[in-house]
Amino acid sequence: MKVAALFSGGKDSTYAVYKALLSGSSVEHLVTVITRNPNSWMFHRINIEMTRYQADAIGIKQIMVPSMGIKEEEVEELKAALERLSGVDGLVSGTVASRYQRSRIERLCNELGLKCIMPLWGMEPERLLREQHALGFETIVTSTSAEGLDESWLGRRLDEAAIEELCRLSEKFGINICFEGGEAETFVLDCPIFKKRLRVKEAVKKWFGDRGVYEILSLDCVSKA
Repeated sequence: MKVAALFSGGKDSTYAVYKALLSGSSVEHLVTVITRNPNSWMFHRINIEMTRYQADAIGIKQIMVPSMGIKEEEVEELKAALERLSGVDGLVSGTVASRYQRSRIERLCNELGLKCIMPLWGMEPERLLREQHALGFETIVTSTSAEGLDESWLGRRLDEAAIEELCRLSEKFGINICFEGGEAETFVLDCPIFKKRLRVKEAVKKWFGDRGVYEILSLDCVSKA
């Protein structure tokens, strides 16, 4: 099956692409929405322009979709972009638990006659994080906006120690450790489908008292040989 994949550069959209390829699907396009709204209901904003390095590392053509980020209208902007793609039978997304996102993507797929593929839907958060880590996903936290996630999390890798700490924070504060409630955002530097790994050359942390962002200014592509 030939598919397109919604791609934000975060751990779950990247893992969904990995699973689609593993299942034998041919991922023809990575579809990335460039929203102007940092509080979009559907799409990530922080470091979204840097996803071009990830697409290059994966080796799949990327389609950039500009959006004003207005609720509901942003879904129609995505639909218009998907309508212009030819030879695609399905749409892959990394949605794990958001019923808001799922309902919009399902409706969009129904209207376009695409198979809706959500390989991560309903996965237990800790299991999902541990699977990604075990497979060699090198993922960093690029924004935080939840109690318990302080400035020290910005730029932090989601390694074994971080996963253990997230589990403790979940028990204490009730956060979703996969960040499906908007608690944080992530950026993948390496994983099994990357032909090259990425390395942050320059970045800046911005902390606003109870939330923050890790803005990547430049990246290097490094051989995995």
